[in-house]
Amino acid sequence: MTYDPLDSATLADPYRVYAELRSTTPIFWHDQMECWVLTRYRDCQSVLLNPEVFATDWRRAGETVSEPWLSLQTLDPPDHGPLRSLFMNALKGQSLADIGARGGELVDRLLDKLEGQGEFDLIPEVIAPLALVTISDLLGIPCPELETFSHISDTIVRSMDASLESDDEIRAQLRADGIEARARLTSLVESWFDADPNPGMLAEVTEKRDSVEVPDHFVRNTVRVVFQSGYSSIVSGAGNAMLALLQNSESVEKLRDPELFATGFDELMRYDCSVQGTSRMATRTTKIGDTTIERGDVVLVLFGAANRDPEQFPDPDELILDRKPNQHMAFGRGPHTCVGNLFTQVTLQALIKSVLKRSTPLRLASEPVRRRTATMRYLDTLPVTFRTEEATG
Repeated sequence: MTYDPLDSATLADPYRVYAELRSTTPIFWHDQMECWVLTRYRDCQSVLLNPEVFATDWRRAGETVSEPWLSLQTLDPPDHGPLRSLFMNALKGQSLADIGARGGELVDRLLDKLEGQGEFDLIPEVIAPLALVTISDLLGIPCPELETFSHISDTIVRSMDASLESDDEIRAQLRADGIEARARLTSLVESWFDADPNPGMLAEVTEKRDSVEVPDHFVRNTVRVVFQSGYSSIVSGAGNAMLALLQNSESVEKLRDPELFATGFDELMRYDCSVQGTSRMATRTTKIGDTTIERGDVVLVLFGAANRDPEQFPDPDELILDRKPNQHMAFGRGPHTCVGNLFTQVTLQALIKSVLKRSTPLRLASEPVRRRTATMRYLDTLPVTFRTEEATG
């Protein structure tokens, strides 16, 4: 079958396509993306757990990487160890529980104002403000203006899919827009370093910066990545999780059980993950199963497909809130597991708990709209209401 990640039907439900690919061609070469595509859990895991052969630092396979792209994301073990420790220790120095509590209070205030308004869009009215306020709180930086930053973030996310576009002009424009957006974000990050930092993760990184023997641009670029990915992961993850709950109303009642919340949250992350895939480059000729991967070949690991693999997850298309075990890949796997995944989880949990505790249940008001992005699975709109069907009828 033809795999077009930006096809409207695939954007609406990529999991049906993944299932067909897994059963017919679980490993295949994609001409347009110029990479191998992996759809089975075991193959995806083998790549993610083997950074010696499958690199995020493409320089190890002979590629040139420009300075703005060099960050924690583009270093492999053992080189990435000191930089990862710097950021992980800075993260551990923050009270994620307090940040989550403040995020929950923000959600409560926003929903209080919206409850009597009938239909509203949960993405710009609640989820995006929550994401920007909490990631700013984590870093200890002034919260940017939402409309301006969301445009920067959306442009960067859209540019991730430039290689999926068949039109050369569109592809070139997306890449150019992405470079400009990253430059604007870099300028914003530089202003944080130039100012006296408030208590937060950035202050911790700045204080301990001299203990890490890596070029300064790696540190600054990593701050940019943490901020951008923290915001976009919350917006996309929260939208997907809330839609899954709203489409499975019986799960909302079950999730109110505190003993079920932890496993239920993990299941929401598995069921419709925000980051659908990531790439690695082979540092030497190797094999995945019976498929030969040459040195320099790019391999696309599809988290979304792995998270629905029936060999790993029985009844993978069902939302099973007490699923155990549940070793999903929503936040990656191996040495490049998302640095901010604990922060993201705390923030998403704060949103869900705030919605669950309200006396009037939230429900879908009309059909949501998917954004035309594939690497990150995003909702463009999520129209909801607190009104009952009788009241709106």
